[in-house]
Amino acid sequence: MSARKEIDHDNIVDFIFDLFARHGEQEYIGEEVSMSQHMQQSAALAVADGADDTLVVATLLHDIGHFVSDYGPNAADDEIDNVHEEAGAAFLARYFPAEVTEPIRLHVPAKRYLCATDADYFNCLSAASVLSLKLQGGPMSDTEVANFAANPHHQAACQLRRYDDNGKVQGLDIKNVTAYRPQIEILLR
Repeated sequence: MSARKEIDHDNIVDFIFDLFARHGEQEYIGEEVSMSQHMQQSAALAVADGADDTLVVATLLHDIGHFVSDYGPNAADDEIDNVHEEAGAAFLARYFPAEVTEPIRLHVPAKRYLCATDADYFNCLSAASVLSLKLQGGPMSDTEVANFAANPHHQAACQLRRYDDNGKVQGLDIKNVTAYRPQIEILLR
């Protein structure tokens, strides 16, 4: 798909698939899987867990900000937080409801929240997630925890975060992003 063609509701799904095709095989720095494998594995975990379509699609698209951010996926190597969660949510908010975009926007704060509220959570993080946690501000303060918990989408964001943390298995057989077309299309605004 040409980058010059305007993105709208009629072609956003194909544009998303094109992003996966063009950028998805990028290395997910510090992990054993590519960017697309990671997102597809995370979505597969949501499906296996019986999550509703909004959370499945949010999980599938949670790291799309790496593809549309000005910083790119490897900013952490330069000790830069690429705020991919904000970039991805902002990009998708034109097309999808908050039930999809807010868990995406909150999946990094969810890591910080879980590190502050669940004594065992930090131990499940990969080395790359520990590095990015430092760049993202570390565990939340008590005030940040209270503010995060007051957000109506915080529970979905925490669940997405757990799928995110576990979607990093080399060689796992998963469905391609295109298999999710019906779920994605039904959620378009």
